[in-house]
Amino acid sequence: MRFNYRIVFIITGLLFTLSTSLTLINYIDSMDTTRKQLKTASLPLTLDNIYTQIQKQIIEPNLIASVMSNDTFMKDWLAHEESDADQITQYLKSIKDKYQMFTVFLVSEESKNYYSNEGLLEKVSPDNKNNAWYFNFKSKPKESEINIDHNEFMGQSLIMFINHKIYDENNNMIGATGVGLKTSYINDMLKYFRERYSFNVFFVNKQGEVFIAEQGINKLERINLHPEFKVLMSDMVKDEKPLFEYEESGESYLLTKKYVEELDLFLIVEAKVDNFTQSVKEAFYFNIIVYLFITLLITLIVLFYVRNIHATLMALASNDSLTDLPNRRTFFSRFKRLISLKQRNKQKLSLVFFDIDDFKQVNDAQGHDVGDKVLIEIASILKTTIRHTDVVARWGGEEFIILLVDSTLEDAQKTAEQLRKNIENSATLIEHAKQKVTVSLGVTEVRESEDTDSLFKRVDNALYQAKKDGKNCVSIID
Repeated sequence: MRFNYRIVFIITGLLFTLSTSLTLINYIDSMDTTRKQLKTASLPLTLDNIYTQIQKQIIEPNLIASVMSNDTFMKDWLAHEESDADQITQYLKSIKDKYQMFTVFLVSEESKNYYSNEGLLEKVSPDNKNNAWYFNFKSKPKESEINIDHNEFMGQSLIMFINHKIYDENNNMIGATGVGLKTSYINDMLKYFRERYSFNVFFVNKQGEVFIAEQGINKLERINLHPEFKVLMSDMVKDEKPLFEYEESGESYLLTKKYVEELDLFLIVEAKVDNFTQSVKEAFYFNIIVYLFITLLITLIVLFYVRNIHATLMALASNDSLTDLPNRRTFFSRFKRLISLKQRNKQKLSLVFFDIDDFKQVNDAQGHDVGDKVLIEIASILKTTIRHTDVVARWGGEEFIILLVDSTLEDAQKTAEQLRKNIENSATLIEHAKQKVTVSLGVTEVRESEDTDSLFKRVDNALYQAKKDGKNCVSIID
């Protein structure tokens, strides 16, 4: 039985190892495929999708501001009609309403008046730190810029202003115009990108400063201060390498970028590899659990059948298939054990050996099937007559043997006599054989330290004596 269990466990181990190995190979292949797909397809395509939406969400306001700076109406108004503030207010308001901007503004270089879609707000002055943006912008050679700042007339929210210079026909700066977007709006847009595509999106200038990022997500103010980006920054600004890989705190990241000329900023899309391989890992763990469960289930089923088969084989090996009584092999096994206990406990043992009288005649007259029924019924009588503590076995053919535990020769004689009567008076046996069925029994007591050969020879002689005495009787040899 232990050998059978060992075989089952070996097969189970091989089955689980095979299924786990296949799952591991599939997991490694899926991880590799996912990373390749992320590098070659998902990340580049998402960059293009985000760039398209950026064009609509941020670049569109930049283009609006650029168109406003070249509008002949605005140039003529600054040159000849600045006294009519209502006219420019209505113009700015129409632009705000049409394009759903947070604010639209104009600063006149000549009067230093700051107009918005709500009218004249203030005069800009170099002495007012809140107006520093205008004079800094004026001093720079570039025609446009983006800055994030507060405006005391527009609440406490941070605003991203897209500023464009206005030039006259002689290329002299006559003012600045542009639009303002709430940074909360931009933050919502970047949050949408992160939640929709599972990518972190931010904007970086050529100096490596993180210019626009979702609040609470990007912790870097200058990516060129990051150990990994310090080396990569030169490649990023050259626009030579579209994809970068780096690690931070044991996590793998992929990063791609696109230069947005209208904003003079790099659009950075960053992907945490684990976000895309998590489903593969979960599938791997799920498959391992499923395979483990199936393997355990198969093991239990196999063990169940092995136990049943083993029990069946043991029953076939230990019992007589016709009468379901223990066979001679089993009897000897139990006999040896009880003999050992007898010597230890000084216990009395007696042996009863009997066979069916004239059984050949029953077989010849009624057929072997009737003979089998007689044997089965005698086995049944034995089971009801003899105690469970005693050992009963079919010796072979029509012969049976009984080892009576804790029984003297006198006790054994009484038991044998009772068995003889039960068999003789059995109505079932009479019905099967069409006559009375009787048995002859030999009885003897197990002596101290005697060998089995002499014991079984003595009980066999007792049975022979019963046959000589006329059958259907009990013969005793002390």
